[in-house]
Amino acid sequence: MTTSPRPSMETHPDILDMRLRHEMAERTTSTPRGQAIETLALLTGLYLAASPWITGFNTLSTLAVSNLLTGIAYAVLMSGGFGRAYERTHGMAWACCALGVWAIIAPWVVAGNVDTTKTIVNNVITGILAFLLTMAASAAVRAAESSRARGGM
Repeated sequence: MTTSPRPSMETHPDILDMRLRHEMAERTTSTPRGQAIETLALLTGLYLAASPWITGFNTLSTLAVSNLLTGIAYAVLMSGGFGRAYERTHGMAWACCALGVWAIIAPWVVAGNVDTTKTIVNNVITGILAFLLTMAASAAVRAAESSRARGGM
């Protein structure tokens, strides 16, 4: 009975690819551009969560709760939490796009009469900013991917 040496798991192609992707994600988020996007996304999410109390429409409870939950979800997904690995959490970028769009349309679709001038202005501007920051994060990943494809690692 002969046994041949088996290659270790560290040399498995999937493990190597995962390692390369993780390193690329770390490089992407450690650039000044990546850090600026992450910081602005965190601030945007926190503002959206606190905006009912900042702009004074916290009495409109359905929109206040919507903004609170949407802002917290956006901040967690785009920064510090899952956002650090843009490459590995590519699907979450689209979830953050959806959160930005939800913030824009929420004053018209949540229950109650909450579509006042200040709620509309607040949510539209914050939602557009959230959407654009998500697109910027996705663009940063695409730039890193194309650099990797060209052999710029």
